[in-house]
Order: sequence, then C-alpha cells, then structure tokens
Amino acid sequence: MNKSKIMIVDDHPLMAEATKQLLQQIDNLSVTSICRTGSECLGLVAQETPDLVLLDFLLPDTSGADVAEQIKKQWPDVRVVMFTGADVSTLVPRLMEARVNGILSKEVSPATLQRAIMCVLDGLSVLPSSYSFQLPLARPIEGIDLTKDEVRIMSMVVKGNTQEQIAEQVHMSKRSIDNYQRKIYEKLGVKGRAQAIEVFVRTKYHLSDN
Repeated sequence: MNKSKIMIVDDHPLMAEATKQLLQQIDNLSVTSICRTGSECLGLVAQETPDLVLLDFLLPDTSGADVAEQIKKQWPDVRVVMFTGADVSTLVPRLMEARVNGILSKEVSPATLQRAIMCVLDGLSVLPSSYSFQLPLARPIEGIDLTKDEVRIMSMVVKGNTQEQIAEQVHMSKRSIDNYQRKIYEKLGVKGRAQAIEVFVRTKYHLSDN
C-alpha cells in the first residue's frame, strides 16, 4: 500500500520537526517535505502533489488562508488542514469558503493531532466544536428515498465503520455491503464515501436520529 504524502508548512523549525516526528509514527504515512513560506509551499505542491498539507496560518510572506485558497483552486484533491497557534475563530467562514478540510490548534494533544489527520485522509472534516456555531446551517436535502437497510448501513458509515465491520454487524457478506453502497451512492448522486456522508447527514434519515 502506498503511503499518504504529507507536507508541513511552518516557519518555526522546531515545531515543524516535532510535528514531522509525530506524524511519522502513523503507519502508511510519510512526511515528504517541510517548507517555511507560502510561495515555497505552492512550488512544492506543484512538484509533489501531496495528499495533505498541514498549514500554519501565520507565514512570513502571506497568510495560510491565501495559500489554502490557491491550493484548492489548482489542486482540489489535495487536503488542507490549518494547524496554527493563532486565533482564527473570526476567519472560520473564509476558511470554509476556501474549502479547508480541517482547523486544528497547535495546543491539541499529539494523539488528537494524529487522529485528526487520519480522519481528514479518510475524507472527513475536522473542526473544533467552538467554531461550528459560526457555520451557516445547510438546508436539509429532500427527495431521496432509502430503504431501512440502506439507512442502517449509511448510519454505520457515518460513525466510521469499515465495510468489514458493517458486514459483521449486519450479518451480510462484504460483497453484499458493497452492492448496497453502490445503490446508496446512486440514490444520493455521489461517487464515493466522503461525498455520501456529506449528503446523507443532510437527509431526513440522519436528521431524524439527532
């Protein structure tokens, strides 16, 4: 299995190196480069196309928000996580517009940082609960008709269960779960797990459980 490639952008060498050592402890993950400025970051992203960029907000030549926006415009599949000691609470709407995949404080524990990175690589978004109240509420999606089994399976997907775990819990084969998921994706109008979660959590089925 190919390792996920991570780029760290931080102008504090000690922090960048400590972060690298921490992330290198995760299986199937490799920190391929460390850079200090936004311009250097954009140049390396063009060369390496990393899976995820861990980006400080305060950089010597520009802001992390500007860099994130440029990355997402040119390389939309590259995930971007804002990892900073600065208070960016007032900038959350702008960062969401730039489509960052996560916002993390440098004060989080090492274990939290590792878990958050894995969640983002798995297609999820990571945002402190204190920031979530600043986000506009999306309108529920209507017109999607799922069966009881499809709702049960998607609810387990949202909770982070793998296909193997779902198959074991619902007493079906992995192939059956795969077939179910294909039908669910078709009904939701999506092509993959991350998109399916984003749509499902805005349907009446998920909202009725909350």
